[in-house]
Amino acid sequence: MGVCNAQDGSNRLFVVEQRDVIKWFYDSEGTDDEDVFLDMRHLVISGGELGLLGLAFHPQFKQNGFFFVDYTAPSPLRTVIAGNSVDANDPKTADEDSEVILLEVPRPYSNHNGGQLAFGPDGYLCIALGGGGSAGDLQGNAQNLSSLLGKILRIDVDKASEGRNYSISQNNPFVGNSIGYKEEIYAYGLRNPWRFSFDPMTGWLWAGDVGQDRMEEVDIISKGGNCGWNLMKGSLCYGHRAVTGPG
Repeated sequence: MGVCNAQDGSNRLFVVEQRDVIKWFYDSEGTDDEDVFLDMRHLVISGGELGLLGLAFHPQFKQNGFFFVDYTAPSPLRTVIAGNSVDANDPKTADEDSEVILLEVPRPYSNHNGGQLAFGPDGYLCIALGGGGSAGDLQGNAQNLSSLLGKILRIDVDKASEGRNYSISQNNPFVGNSIGYKEEIYAYGLRNPWRFSFDPMTGWLWAGDVGQDRMEEVDIISKGGNCGWNLMKGSLCYGHRAVTGPG
């Protein structure tokens, strides 16, 4: 599902297994041993496009031991974004009782969950959420700025505010609006942004958005940007409508 490095100098690679577990091994030739970092079987529902989908280590992980996960949970079906920390007595493993929920987003269908998490050069956590599933985004979530689905979100995990276990970056595009747009949104109009990454040279955010039928899409994500879905898919019109901005 995913492989990442905590950038903590430990020479470990962490493997996210969709079913429910994160494992690690040393990044060295001939390595054949692996250890469990975090077992989430009691929390995760998996199968198809559901499961444990994303992992990101805090930029100061070496000092604070914090990391973040994206997974789907049942009853009701939802995406969960949660923070965790390593075990104080064994920092090579996670503390299974340390979970702090940041976001829980209800899912109307089981597919198009997104799943990527990553910290940008500015230290904010970016989160990819798919449009909610089914073909054609029947609920129109990706273009609905009152929904978190079909978006790239951007939040500050280093401080809580207004009853949340995170705060909103004050230069997010919809901060302070009075018409119900979600302030967590950084960009919208995405179908299923399965993976994204920051260019280490330019800082640009590149996202791969899984296509509908005929075309896949790679987007350069910009502040307040509309990537088009479900009005466009790549260069093709979808539904014979024009792409508009939030106004």
